[in-house]
Amino acid sequence: MIVANPSKVQAIASSLRKTDERDARCLAQLGRVDPELLSPVHTRSEEGQKAMAVVRAREGLVKARTMLINQVRGTVKSFGARLPGCSAKSFARGVSEALPQALKAALEPLLAVIADLSERIRAFDRDIEAWAQRFPVTQRLRQIKGVGALSALVFVLTLDDPHRFARSRSVGAYLGLVPASRSSGNSTPQLPITKQGDQLLRRLLVQAAHYILGPFGQDSDLRSFGLELARRGGKNGKKRAVVAVARKLAVLLHRLWVSGEDYEPHRRSLTVVA
Repeated sequence: MIVANPSKVQAIASSLRKTDERDARCLAQLGRVDPELLSPVHTRSEEGQKAMAVVRAREGLVKARTMLINQVRGTVKSFGARLPGCSAKSFARGVSEALPQALKAALEPLLAVIADLSERIRAFDRDIEAWAQRFPVTQRLRQIKGVGALSALVFVLTLDDPHRFARSRSVGAYLGLVPASRSSGNSTPQLPITKQGDQLLRRLLVQAAHYILGPFGQDSDLRSFGLELARRGGKNGKKRAVVAVARKLAVLLHRLWVSGEDYEPHRRSLTVVA
């Protein structure tokens, strides 16, 4: 059975004479000529679907908490005041005393909801840690400082079968972390990344790249590559370096998965010395 990606089958998606009968005939013709024209979608196992449901539920709570935090900060700012900086986890506790007296009646209920959301998110974090234990390969991926239980689990659940990819380098393109191309004749414009594939995993990889390049990042070949790219990359060097590190990180995670090797932060340096 082939599961087609409807957004990629433009012969059906953009048709102005769309009926079930025409759609079925078009799918059959495309499948007979070349199944790749259907942009086949890889389906997860039942256990993977259950784990991803937990991840998506947590993601929904995080988005709701962020929206409420922004609303509280925006409301206070419109009254000419500012709230102290603090993490999302401790926001409700950290800003309660700093609320203007005139806004307490309106905003304290929101702080209560934010506190409740934070507690539920912590419960989901424990569930995700438990789910990660069911997929032992996540422990190998977490050898890279900056890759936690959530990032490792989502990576494993999204790829599902690492042997779907003949080369580890293909994972970067699969996750939309490579530049788009639209070459024609002598025109080869520089385009942004494609942003194809799973949006959540791509965002988690970018967050991990920010950590790797940040002040607490572990000294490694990956960090050295990113810092050098940022240094010589001009005005947008830092942004390009983050994306490049996220892409290399995806390739590295896949390689650790299929090879079963331990992570060596300075592998390139050891190879040169050898």
